[in-house]
Amino acid sequence: MNNAFLKSTREAPLPPPVSTSGVVGWLRMNLFSSIGNSLVSGALLLFLVWLIPQLIDWAFVRAIWSGESGAVCRVDGAGACWAFVNAKFDQFIYGRYPEAEHWRVNVIFLLLAGGLMPLALPTFRYKNHVVLFMLTVFPFAAFVMLLGGTLGMPQVETNKWGGLLVTLVVAITGIVASLPLGVLLALGRRSDLPVLRIFSVLFIEFWRGIPLITVLFMASVMLPLFLPDGVTVDKLLRALIGVALFSSAYMAEVIRGGLQAVPQGQYEAARALGLSYWQTIFQVVMPQALRIVIPGIVNTFIGLFKDTTLVMIVGLFDLLGVVQSNFTDPNWASPQTAMSGYVFVALIFWVFCFSMSRYSVSVEKRVSFNQR
Repeated sequence: MNNAFLKSTREAPLPPPVSTSGVVGWLRMNLFSSIGNSLVSGALLLFLVWLIPQLIDWAFVRAIWSGESGAVCRVDGAGACWAFVNAKFDQFIYGRYPEAEHWRVNVIFLLLAGGLMPLALPTFRYKNHVVLFMLTVFPFAAFVMLLGGTLGMPQVETNKWGGLLVTLVVAITGIVASLPLGVLLALGRRSDLPVLRIFSVLFIEFWRGIPLITVLFMASVMLPLFLPDGVTVDKLLRALIGVALFSSAYMAEVIRGGLQAVPQGQYEAARALGLSYWQTIFQVVMPQALRIVIPGIVNTFIGLFKDTTLVMIVGLFDLLGVVQSNFTDPNWASPQTAMSGYVFVALIFWVFCFSMSRYSVSVEKRVSFNQR
């Protein structure tokens, strides 16, 4: 037998074709995989080629970065009026909070950032301690420092709070309160006790059936009419309660979807092991349900964060409300003032919402890897 064409050594595998790997392969697979996709991708690329240079020109090249009044932004050909944002920046962050007490707000911001950053690190060992601190010590410290009236700090009424401070207070309170309330309501809706089930269903459907604007309006305007004479409730507190109850109804439905997605065999296996009802729920079922509905939970959080702008209708000036109120300042009247203010607000909201979205993606990847 002729062995002239047999090789005695193994050849290294050839690299994949250039058209299926690298940047070219990614573009071909994702943007130009068919005639239709190629036409859509080409049209979008042409639009971006036209849009991006104009945005850069407006936001950076022709932008006005400093000035004492809107006169600097009223010149012909002026771009974004960042001088307005720079001049009003303190109001956008703190509202009418006294300037001498801004350090209190800054300390709370640092504590919040310092508590959230370790939770975002997958390898951090003491996450349970940080969570306990954020749920117990941090709310108490934030309340004492922001409101004042103790420890030598002058009291600052909530009607002077505003800007990003109010946005974060409303959003964080709603997020922290809606998750445990949503879990309890979801469990109540699936309960075998008719009274508990009916109450949960009525609560969820009631709050889901009315818009958040109506909830805030009722909490701010109508609720005081039903209180006894001389009894008042802080306007911000009323808004916080309304937002928490409203968001908990939506959170309950998200979590109920996760509970229904857990196989029935998990319940049966837990009962076979002799676990009680609460052990079955919180040690077997709920971890799986929450893992399934991570995208829905984060989506609800993002929607709640953006809905904080609605508190403006009840006289609470969040970030958007403070920016809009400054548009009426005649000293800063210019054709570019409003657009620059709205772009600034959009960037702030985008940073927070995008961060929550990216963090949820990383959590999903870690959870799915552990599951595999």
